[in-house]
Amino acid sequence: METLGQFVKSRRKNVRLTQEEFAEKAGVALTVVRKIEQGKENLNLDKVNQVLRMFGHELGPVMMKPLEEN
Repeated sequence: METLGQFVKSRRKNVRLTQEEFAEKAGVALTVVRKIEQGKENLNLDKVNQVLRMFGHELGPVMMKPLEEN
């Protein structure tokens, strides 16, 4: 399974954009694209989704296991 960083990097390269060009088109700072592609863990979900929308995708919460009831 591809990581988020691998996904963004491969799609960006498929459309032949530099990180700087891609960041400008996505409306985010260059550092946002770099952090995503480098696999940084502390990312702003709004900024990540702004980047992913360029490819028709979005991230959201996914329940991995049910919460225990009290």
